[in-house]
Amino acid sequence: MQKERRPYVLTDDATHSLVLLDQLLTQVEHAFAPVRQVLTPILSNPALLAVWALVVAGSVSVLLWDLRSRNRAISSLMQFVWALTVLYSGPFGLALYWYAGRTQIDRDSLWRRGVRSTAHCYSGCGAGEVVGITLAQGVLALATVGVAAATFTLAYLFGFALTVGPLMQDGEPFRNAVLDALWSETPSITVMEVTAIGVDLLLASHATLVAPLFWASLAFSLSVGFAAAYPVNLVLVRLGVKEGMADPSEMDASERA
Repeated sequence: MQKERRPYVLTDDATHSLVLLDQLLTQVEHAFAPVRQVLTPILSNPALLAVWALVVAGSVSVLLWDLRSRNRAISSLMQFVWALTVLYSGPFGLALYWYAGRTQIDRDSLWRRGVRSTAHCYSGCGAGEVVGITLAQGVLALATVGVAAATFTLAYLFGFALTVGPLMQDGEPFRNAVLDALWSETPSITVMEVTAIGVDLLLASHATLVAPLFWASLAFSLSVGFAAAYPVNLVLVRLGVKEGMADPSEMDASERA
């Protein structure tokens, strides 16, 4: 006798999970309502967004000048990482580069290795988050749960690819590169993106692409995500799970200005 089918069980379970998730998000939103009331008017100011864009452009210009004139020895991967980091976080990203990314640092340390490791994760995840939020919320106007799921997926894939690609370029087989990336990057990506996406949706879940709040909250949430992931990367580097990227102070001295 053919076993009776239950076509609606999976759908019902999935729906129930989505309802629970939506209720949890609503509770979190209520808990952080005072923070939103303070930050939303500030981030909605178009003048502030314009000034921030100019500051970011200046910070990127300083970074590119320094890389070309004094730090050509830095690998192309890390130059790309620092460019995205400064693009996302402006002068804050530039300060991180000055602290941990230049060949002129006096000595390396766990703190600097943690910064470089977080920046590496940040560059890929940030790109995925920008694309995900823009498409899911700004273009497709998905519900909150849909925006969160789509954005996290893209951020994870972007960050994951930025780890797997260089490992394979160094000669590591695809399977080993994927396993290494899963082990080393998943904790950092998860903390970074849960925090960043949560902050962005808390502040601008109903903002459209033309609203200054949409872009200002996106930039703000990215930097908050970096701050949340930094302690995680410190622990991973300290335990030897991640290497913290190469020490720039040991790069070819002949390339320095």
